[in-house]
Amino acid sequence: MNTILPADTYMVVNKTIINESDRKLITMLYQPIIGYSAVSMYFTLIDDLLKKDIMSEEQTHHHLMSTMQLKLTDIVIAREKLEAVGLLKTYLKKEHINTYVYVLYSPMTASEFFSHPVLNVVLYNNLGKKEYDKLVNCFKIPRVNLRDYEDITKKFNEVFSSISGNVFIENDNIVNRSKNDISFSNNVDFDMIISSIPKSMVNDKCFNEEIKGLIRSLAFIYNIDSLNMQGLVRNALNERGLIDKTILRKSCRDFYQFEEGGKLPTLIYTKQPDYLKSPMGDTSNWAKQVYTFENITPYDYLRSKYKSGEPTIRELKIIEDLMINFKMKPGVVNVLIAYVLKVNNQKFTKNYVETVASQWSRLNIETVEEAMRTAEKEHKKIKKLTEKKNNTKSNNKKIKEESVPSWFDKDLETEELSKEEQEELDNLLKEFI
Repeated sequence: MNTILPADTYMVVNKTIINESDRKLITMLYQPIIGYSAVSMYFTLIDDLLKKDIMSEEQTHHHLMSTMQLKLTDIVIAREKLEAVGLLKTYLKKEHINTYVYVLYSPMTASEFFSHPVLNVVLYNNLGKKEYDKLVNCFKIPRVNLRDYEDITKKFNEVFSSISGNVFIENDNIVNRSKNDISFSNNVDFDMIISSIPKSMVNDKCFNEEIKGLIRSLAFIYNIDSLNMQGLVRNALNERGLIDKTILRKSCRDFYQFEEGGKLPTLIYTKQPDYLKSPMGDTSNWAKQVYTFENITPYDYLRSKYKSGEPTIRELKIIEDLMINFKMKPGVVNVLIAYVLKVNNQKFTKNYVETVASQWSRLNIETVEEAMRTAEKEHKKIKKLTEKKNNTKSNNKKIKEESVPSWFDKDLETEELSKEEQEELDNLLKEFI
């Protein structure tokens, strides 16, 4: 641990462009997590910058203590919180009087923050549902139904003409907006874990960066300290002296459930982020289905498929894996659940689910409508291949009736419902909301 003194100096380097919107984001989104002192330090470091907003003069930490009216230990804690959420990086040059360089980064945008798998959950837990919902409303974009409008936006080449004789001039080192992602580097004591395992049991390639990253993530998600992680890692070693990642994930999950009375991490109880939802106003059957997927948690949606009882622990673990390992959004998970149950004879099997999830992850699907379109497209491919193998119309009809989810009918996009149909659909949707 480095001992910091009031006489130690520091310089502030600005790696980004910080505007008034950033100040609002830091105060409203970051402050409930890192506290007022850390936010105050961030703004104080900005004020230390020169007019060019690139680099400050050299200052002492006594200057920070006087400006912020805080003890040096409190300043260090504030600095570490800024580092933890990606707003600051710190570099140290050890001399008779140590010199620090504080590199500032921009905050995430509101959409990035509310979709972040860690910061969003921490913010929710710190604020509570009521305050969290009020905060989300502050950043909502008004939803405008553009269904009956035509996009008449001009393209660049329709407004400007090309000028011959000029070549592209490249400019390096121009200041740009930079963000620094959060990391989990210090939550696991790998020295303790490695030293506790006999060398004869471990392969030299066992603790590579990929495995360490997995252990850090699991330790954070499931709130497991290094002492308990030590035993879980040891139990996950296979006969080749390598860590079986599947066994390690399962062991960490089982440990968490045991400690929390059978509960799973809160991700499966979250809904689709507001910034990824569709505009309101469309009353078609398609839009109603989209609304359902967007406004129900994966846990509640799967539970709605049971006439009585609850989803099994195995099924909930599959959903958890989709959101943690595949980083899928809640609404997309709901579409995947509906699709798999329809085409797989109401069986929610791990291998089938992960096959679909792998494809959707590679396609970077984030919205409900993207997921529904993709499912529709995939079904048509499968149906076409199946029809080649089935020569009779009865077989083709049977396949269509058994395998097609409700949104696969293209007419749903434009068909207006009668009053009776609308009432029936509204009553049906009450089961999910």
